[in-house]
Amino acid sequence: MVSHKTATVDGHSIFYREAGSPDSAKVVLLHGFPASSHQYRNLIPALADQFHVIAPDYPGFGNSDMPDPATSSYTFDKLSEIVESFLQQQGFDHFGLYAQDYGGPFGFRIVTRRQDWLEWLIIQNTNAYEVGFTSAWDGFRGALWKNRTLETEKPLAAFLELEAIKSIYLHGHQKPELISPDNWNMDFRFMRPNARRIQLDLFYDYRTKPALYPEWQASLRAREPKTIIFWGQDDIFFTREGGEAYLKDLPQAEMHRLDSGHFAVEDSLDYIASTIRRFYTEKVAK
Repeated sequence: MVSHKTATVDGHSIFYREAGSPDSAKVVLLHGFPASSHQYRNLIPALADQFHVIAPDYPGFGNSDMPDPATSSYTFDKLSEIVESFLQQQGFDHFGLYAQDYGGPFGFRIVTRRQDWLEWLIIQNTNAYEVGFTSAWDGFRGALWKNRTLETEKPLAAFLELEAIKSIYLHGHQKPELISPDNWNMDFRFMRPNARRIQLDLFYDYRTKPALYPEWQASLRAREPKTIIFWGQDDIFFTREGGEAYLKDLPQAEMHRLDSGHFAVEDSLDYIASTIRRFYTEKVAK
């Protein structure tokens, strides 16, 4: 059974999903854009008999609080600090990290600050290399990151519309009938005016991420966490080369190239869940 709960962290109500015995090995699932912990609604119960699983919604996402962006800062640094405090409050201070999309910039920040927290790593279409950006990023890396104005924001606001969100879910997925429309309908439901401003703030703040890539890569090389990589080969945002690049810093990582897209759990759930369980038993728990 999956529990749906809230916790108060730094004055914010954080919604999260949790399942599994507290005595089991812990796994943290950090979601991507434009989603919430809803993206893990099926993966959580698939892992819960072996792991204690937790998946929060970041502030400004899903069912968590959405403080006014006019008075609250929405940066990856700030939100990662709140997620870090949440994990500490919940007793998740040693865990396997599943990082997808935004889960990377949040998760890598957290485990860089808290190096003793990370026990093993699950990477799924989250970028840590310059080679990983597809042409979908051209508008971000060009006009917006160089000069944020209403004019440079305008084309990127299109990513927050229903058809664009739908395309993120369907792009590169060979069997769209496996992907529930509840995904894009729910994500779009949360795109209220403040949420749109928050997403644009994060689009702009994403420019700080590439400068951190060398630090994250060096940390991976130095620590060599047991790592499994699931990479949807036709992600709208991240190239195949971005997935392969991890193998330069983690040559012992186990790579799984999926005939899928950005949200690979949607059409590759059974494969991802069973492979995680096998990997943990064979490579981490022994």
